[in-house]
Amino acid sequence: MVRKAFKMKLYPGMEKEYEKRHNELWDEMKDMIHEYGGSNYSIFLDKETLVLYGYIELEDEAKWAKSADTEICRKWWHFMADIMETNPDESPVSVDLTPVFHLD
Repeated sequence: MVRKAFKMKLYPGMEKEYEKRHNELWDEMKDMIHEYGGSNYSIFLDKETLVLYGYIELEDEAKWAKSADTEICRKWWHFMADIMETNPDESPVSVDLTPVFHLD
């Protein structure tokens, strides 16, 4: 199992909309996340900076990377592009965080 953490950024005023969309996460997205080896997925918001901090546990990073090529993932990216920083392909601008400590 791989523990992965990353950060993304919301546009100002989009906090409630981001939370709403995730509270209504499509079943197809939930299924895809699990199918590509993701579990224990959490996202946290720093309200002062609008930085989102994501955490997910993965079976395999290479398998997870392939999820970006799925139709449902691309559809989700398009759906979210109006409320957060994105790359030209509409994927979220995401910066991996370096693990420095873990305690079970």
